[in-house]
Amino acid sequence: MNPYQYRAPPTGIELVPRPQKMRLTVRALNGSMGSHGKHGTFGQLLAIIAGIIFGVILTAAIRQLMLKPHMCLSVRNRPIYDEKSEAFRIVGFDRNKNVHNSAKNLIFVGVMTANKYLDTRAKAVYETWGKQLPGKIAFFSSETSVTDVDIPLIRLRGVDDSYPPQKKSFMMIRYMAEHFSKHFEFFMRADDDVYIRPEKLELFLRSVNSTKRQFIGQAGRGNQEELGHLALKSDENFCMGGPGVIMSRSTLMQVAPHIRECLRNLRSTHEDVEVGRCVRKYAKIPCTWSYEMQNILYHNGSGTEAFTGPLKQREVHRAITLHPIKNHLHLYRLHAYIQGLNVRSSEAELVHLIREMAKIKEEAGLPMPHLDDPFSGTFINHLGTDGTLQKWMPSIEEEVLHWDFFSRAAFQLGDANPRHKPTSGMNEGINDVVRDVMEMINRVSKERGRVIDFKEVLYGYIRWHPTLALEYIIDMLLLYKKYRGKKMTVPVRRHAYLQVPLGALYVREYEHKGFEEELEPSGIQEFVEVVVKGSLTDLSKLHYQVPPAKPPTPQLKPKKIHFILPLAGRFKTFQRFMEDFQRVCLEGGENVRLVVVSFRPSVGEEDTTENVEALISSLQLDYPQTPMTVLQANTSFARALALELGASQCQDNDLMFFVDVDMTFSPSTLDRIRLHTIKGYQIKCGDGKFPNT
Repeated sequence: MNPYQYRAPPTGIELVPRPQKMRLTVRALNGSMGSHGKHGTFGQLLAIIAGIIFGVILTAAIRQLMLKPHMCLSVRNRPIYDEKSEAFRIVGFDRNKNVHNSAKNLIFVGVMTANKYLDTRAKAVYETWGKQLPGKIAFFSSETSVTDVDIPLIRLRGVDDSYPPQKKSFMMIRYMAEHFSKHFEFFMRADDDVYIRPEKLELFLRSVNSTKRQFIGQAGRGNQEELGHLALKSDENFCMGGPGVIMSRSTLMQVAPHIRECLRNLRSTHEDVEVGRCVRKYAKIPCTWSYEMQNILYHNGSGTEAFTGPLKQREVHRAITLHPIKNHLHLYRLHAYIQGLNVRSSEAELVHLIREMAKIKEEAGLPMPHLDDPFSGTFINHLGTDGTLQKWMPSIEEEVLHWDFFSRAAFQLGDANPRHKPTSGMNEGINDVVRDVMEMINRVSKERGRVIDFKEVLYGYIRWHPTLALEYIIDMLLLYKKYRGKKMTVPVRRHAYLQVPLGALYVREYEHKGFEEELEPSGIQEFVEVVVKGSLTDLSKLHYQVPPAKPPTPQLKPKKIHFILPLAGRFKTFQRFMEDFQRVCLEGGENVRLVVVSFRPSVGEEDTTENVEALISSLQLDYPQTPMTVLQANTSFARALALELGASQCQDNDLMFFVDVDMTFSPSTLDRIRLHTIKGYQIKCGDGKFPNT
């Protein structure tokens, strides 16, 4: 029989041709189905269900890969260092110490970093605040990270340096839980561009109950563009990762077992959002809803420009963490400034303790112990004087300390120019005092339901005693804001009597690097009087006897100062400058040299070049021992060019003083220039004054 021969179908069967596949489909006309039809329909239903399930799984997998391609979990996601002894060795930790037998087990800080930042940011962090923590620190990076820098580095297996670092963050949390959970009270997740003040962090954490679940940070909900796209409900938040996130041990142990599950269910590309979601789900706590956290854990929104300018800011002084510091060199700069604040704080504490000692001794009728140490050159007995405006009682008229007045202008009796604009040093001192006063006033603002803001200084008086204190009388305009009870905002004035005590007095002897030429032997006492006696009028009050002098040695002539003066026109102002130069340098016999770089005057101004040369020539005839030179620059005024031309007239080791024609100076100015200018290390600037014209 021919298998391809056509045979008629049974009666009641309709043929539906499909020429594309050359197949026939048979459909019953009577509506009844056989057993084969039922099994076929059931199989189709199973296939549909299986397809839906497969589609859901495939969609989830594709979504996960699209969200973060490198997030694929592997069986090799365990850290390289599985042995706890190895982990302890890396961070330099004694495994026998714990929260019960060591004060240095308060916190463990995990710093997330990358291979390209190990030699810069990570090194700077470890060399600044990292070693001062009341606990330990470790840097967590990718599996392939390599560095020659001596830092406690932990390379996480299966983790790379791609951004955002979701997997790195979660694996770091799990690592800290597995290896250090029994040894520390708190655990902190930090970036490598954050600065932490360890002493403030310790003071803050000592006030927090570490046995309860704590999730501390600056609460966030995303910026305007991210609202609604982070899968957060209206009452949910997360701790912003930049300024740092702190967990108690209880919180860490609640979250660590579920790290894998949290990684599988990421809802955004922000690792701090996902960490907050994981903590909220498994530890049942949100990030701290506290307005103060934005000041305690401070984030500067200036980006790469943050903390690159002046550091005397309220935020820098009161914050525990400062973020971000993108340039690691600025981290060293910030650390030096913070260390200076700590030194000031220690000196203030020393003054307070000595005053308390003096007060107790006085009440008990006992003499004050002699705390001065002449052999080491340290004098602190005078710090016991009580904080009053009458602490210094002059015995003769010359010892009376005068008050200087300041407002929009400053009036200083002992200045060469009595009325002038407040100097930068005066403004800086006033700002420091005002900032400290406002912190004292607002210290109890929360309890009283009010806050007081500073507006301006109306006027004030200032005087200083070289060995005791700076004293201020300031009239300030403030703004009183009451936010509890009956709300109000009113301007108020505050008259404050303030005293800034000076610290211990240290006497040190240094080599005289500011001298080069020998003079006839006469001792160095005369030079010491020139530099010191003009400001310290009461050194004789100190209980210190100068030891007998050794045989006199040849006295050295002060190093020559090369004045470099740019000039274009302004002959009358130049005449006034030369009067000061003649009085201070020429008549005073100073070892100086003057180089005037003369430019063409501006359009419309008189050409006074000949007058300048004539004046210099006349003085040169009267004072031939002092060289004075005029360089002609046939161009318009350019300060940088003037400095370059003037410097070209000097040798490499010469001491140059770049001066402006508007400035005034005194003999003490020259002495300070010689004392405080160190070749290759330090320059002296900002010592002259600009008179009002």
